[in-house]
Amino acid sequence: MKSVFKKIGLLVLLALIVMQFIRPDKNESGYESVAFFENEVQPTPEIKELLKSNCYDCHSNQTVYPWYAEVAPVSYWLAHHVDEGKEHFNVSDWQQYSDKKKDHKLEELIEEVEEGEMPLDSYTWIHGNLEESDKELLIKWAQELRKKYTSKE
Repeated sequence: MKSVFKKIGLLVLLALIVMQFIRPDKNESGYESVAFFENEVQPTPEIKELLKSNCYDCHSNQTVYPWYAEVAPVSYWLAHHVDEGKEHFNVSDWQQYSDKKKDHKLEELIEEVEEGEMPLDSYTWIHGNLEESDKELLIKWAQELRKKYTSKE
């Protein structure tokens, strides 16, 4: 029985070593990927900083990766989180959204922040959680911004 566990352990170790050389694609387009969004919505400096430090890593094409993103299997886990975040809301795609979709995305942002679903717990464990005052500021900003897109309908 010991030899079976040894073989399994060696296979797992070999798999982890091989994983270090097969990397997921990185999500690093640079600032220009959020420039259209910021130009259109004109966030205050406070909101801009909140978005940059709490949202853009998973909801834009400009992820700033921590050092541990270089180690598999964490690199795969982070890539999955970023892909999933961008699937739901990607500010880098803002110019492709209709006004109705922009309004809907902002509505979802408000709901997710109000319900404590965003930012994810796995993100806040390392980066820290949003203060209640920051959440309120972000929600008020998004509510005001929604008026811009609902008035066009």
